[in-house]
Amino acid sequence: MQKTMVTDTLNLSIPERIVLVEDIWDSIAAKVDAIELTDKEKQILDQRIEAYHCNPNAVSPWNEVCQRIVKRYEA
Repeated sequence: MQKTMVTDTLNLSIPERIVLVEDIWDSIAAKVDAIELTDKEKQILDQRIEAYHCNPNAVSPWNEVCQRIVKRYEA
């Protein structure tokens, strides 16, 4: 495997960097079982799933969540 330095990646064009990030993400997603959650992370996920099951209408679509995040950091 060829070693690539961060400075080398910064010399890539934006589209090339996006492809690189996608490739890296795909390689991580292909081995999702290798990612270990802590007991605390599992507990948080269990709580959120339970809260959803108790009130499935108390959720927001992703596009609304994204808009709230963007608005928070605009200014």
